[in-house]
Amino acid sequence: MPLTILNIAFPFAQVSPDAVGGAEQVLAAIDSALVSLGHRSIVVAARGSRIRGTLLESCGPTSTLTGDVRAEQYSLHRAKIAEALDRFPIDIIHLHGVDFCEYLPASDVPVLATLHLPPDLYSDHIYRMDRVLLHCVSLVQHLRCPPSENLLAPIENGVEIPPPVAIRRRNYALSLGRICPEKGYHLAMDAARLAGVPFFLGGAAFPYETHLRYLDQQIRPREDRLRRWVGPLNRRRKLRALRGARCLLVPSTIAETSSLVTMEALACGTPVIAFRFGALPSLVDHGRTGFLVNSVEEMADAIKHADEIDPETCRAAARERFSVERMTQQYIDRYARIIDSRKRAGTRPTARIAITPQPS
Repeated sequence: MPLTILNIAFPFAQVSPDAVGGAEQVLAAIDSALVSLGHRSIVVAARGSRIRGTLLESCGPTSTLTGDVRAEQYSLHRAKIAEALDRFPIDIIHLHGVDFCEYLPASDVPVLATLHLPPDLYSDHIYRMDRVLLHCVSLVQHLRCPPSENLLAPIENGVEIPPPVAIRRRNYALSLGRICPEKGYHLAMDAARLAGVPFFLGGAAFPYETHLRYLDQQIRPREDRLRRWVGPLNRRRKLRALRGARCLLVPSTIAETSSLVTMEALACGTPVIAFRFGALPSLVDHGRTGFLVNSVEEMADAIKHADEIDPETCRAAARERFSVERMTQQYIDRYARIIDSRKRAGTRPTARIAITPQPS
């Protein structure tokens, strides 16, 4: 039976397959899968988003995110959510923003929230909300959450696995993602300099004061002829950069809940060198698909050994663990189970649904 799913994005980032943020990429993948399988996908997201389903645009691009601007954007987001609930027979509301409590609709429709970020970035009370089912994007993240009867088994992220392409690798290291302090890209630049290899950083800096200050104070002063920030990359350019790179550097200074770019690199046969932190040790098989390190110096040394990693071993690991088809099917199965449980429980709202963990 076809489902009608309302996915609600973080208001301040565009959703598309080329999005910089992982949550926006995951949402775009879910939307595409729903449409391909004959379901109806409704998405409330920022203006300029690119999806396959029905887009209800809320907030527009903005050069600043002051308190007043946020309040206005939240109001627009809430209005579009209300419009979606009025226009369409929604079966599930699926929330993706860290700030979802700001626009959580008052509705009898079952609500699911994916926690894309570290648990301590969310308000404590979300784990006690009867109306909202929660789940994480990795087991590592799940185990860090406070106890909650509303916390379902995690659904690990996945990415599109591109076909292998014959390409000559070049001697540069690469990092990709949002330009912000916790990503630690200045450390990757330092490691590449120590290793004596060129380095390219691809990604966007969102209009947050701390992000722009990090770009100006930590990234730009480290740029030179061989190491530079190249701005955001669309999917075609990103794949080309990953396929040609000696290695991908992931120098995050926070406990990442997942890492789509790590999965994308492995899918391209490119080894990953990451700090031994958060979910990265569960994604990188040390010595087989990359290296886990503890310092800039160790990262620099690992760069020199990246050519010892077999590209096909990386691709095989990605095919086995990180396919987008596995991820999206688990989401659709979860929607169906929530709806079925709701029907069996009658019309009263229910959040405490026992769902058997899905195999990765």
